[in-house]
Amino acid sequence: MPAFPQAAKRELANSQLRHNLADATSTIRRKRADVVDELDDWAQLREAGAAIKAHTLSNLDTYLEQFEAAVTAAGGTVHWARDAAEANRVVVDLVRATGEREVVKVKSMATQEIELNEALQAAGVDAWETDLAELIVQLGHDSPSHILVPAIHRNRAEIREIFQREMGEVGVPAPTDLTDDPARLAEAARRHLREKFLRAKVAVSGANFAVADSGTLVVVESEGNGRMCLTLPETLISVVGIEKLVPRWQDLEVFLQLLPRSSTGERMNPYTSTWTGVTPGDGPQQFHVVLLDNGRTNALADEVGRQALRCIRCSACLNVCPVYERTGGHAYGSVYPGPIGAVLTPQLRGTGSEVDKSLPYASSLCGACYDVCPVAIDIPDLLVHLRTRVVEEHRGWRSKPLDALMALASWVLGDAKRLAAAQKVAALSRRVVGRKGIIGRLPPPLSRWTDARDAPAPAEEPFRTWWERNRGGDAR
Repeated sequence: MPAFPQAAKRELANSQLRHNLADATSTIRRKRADVVDELDDWAQLREAGAAIKAHTLSNLDTYLEQFEAAVTAAGGTVHWARDAAEANRVVVDLVRATGEREVVKVKSMATQEIELNEALQAAGVDAWETDLAELIVQLGHDSPSHILVPAIHRNRAEIREIFQREMGEVGVPAPTDLTDDPARLAEAARRHLREKFLRAKVAVSGANFAVADSGTLVVVESEGNGRMCLTLPETLISVVGIEKLVPRWQDLEVFLQLLPRSSTGERMNPYTSTWTGVTPGDGPQQFHVVLLDNGRTNALADEVGRQALRCIRCSACLNVCPVYERTGGHAYGSVYPGPIGAVLTPQLRGTGSEVDKSLPYASSLCGACYDVCPVAIDIPDLLVHLRTRVVEEHRGWRSKPLDALMALASWVLGDAKRLAAAQKVAALSRRVVGRKGIIGRLPPPLSRWTDARDAPAPAEEPFRTWWERNRGGDAR
């Protein structure tokens, strides 16, 4: 991937993309505003969500151990993964142990982050996405461009074409008379997926929340595919970022109000699925949780940056961001696009690549993202913080001339006599640069300044000299 400025320029040339994004994000914004306004205590809920998450992150080691103990007591098995490679290895080994060669998947940002589908494919295992938007992305050999609506960059005509071209290659084909009517498209997806649900013996999920005191995992979704994945297979493997924990079951009361209103503009999610361990004769009989770090402890160590780990993946910040609305998610070069991706990705992956060190600059700092964040992440402050980090980490030889210039300026400005002498020299330079100053006459790279602006000529007489001549005495 190129750095964000180059990728954004490419995406800006796609007028269909801009139309799709503007239509979708404006609809979601309007719905969100309506349901948020219904709650008199929205501000208090937001503060409670932020406080719960901040408390959990401050005591994460304790709650992780408590969660592991609760899952184990309920008949599940917990695996710890330092990075993507370790997490993928654990999941691949678990699937191989079942003898199966395919899995069905619930929509999961964590598995996209570690590129689990690619790891499974390399091991000879087919992974089928069951979320409608994720199915569109997978069949289109595409990548997600939105946290909540991964196929937001596709319109109905494009989806119909993808279904007709690709479904028959991997399962039940789309009807030959398929139209771009949303109901017909959903019906084609349902027919295609039903066969996979009934056949699959292994499922892979993520989790929106993990409850430490009970070992419960929670998935919220709107299509019912999650419920099918979580109940029908014999083995369930859940890949969960360590930041998804909340201390108590009672804490879900806050987040199950904040999340649906901020994400889909609904009062509650159509499907909220919770599961705790293994129940004999009911649901999966083998349950595994893979707790994923993959850079999260690095973010946790940053007192400013750690607040990005409060994110509950609602995507509200994407829907109000003027930059995202015009460039889409692919320009960010990460599974986490938009404002939250601009502050989370550089912390998870570091700023070594051109893409990652450009992300903190992928914002106008308008502050709309902070206003809508349901857990009050101060994204503008984080962006500035990460820009400082990028500069400090990548100073290199390019910063040497600027450092030398700043040292010289400090030396001149540190003494009145040296400053007066410099002002007199500057006044004499007027004879060289002319009365209008330097106007586009400098050679590269200095011309980068004068190509866009004029450098005015110094005054004929410094203020100090004028003061001493007209007022008398030392200007100091």
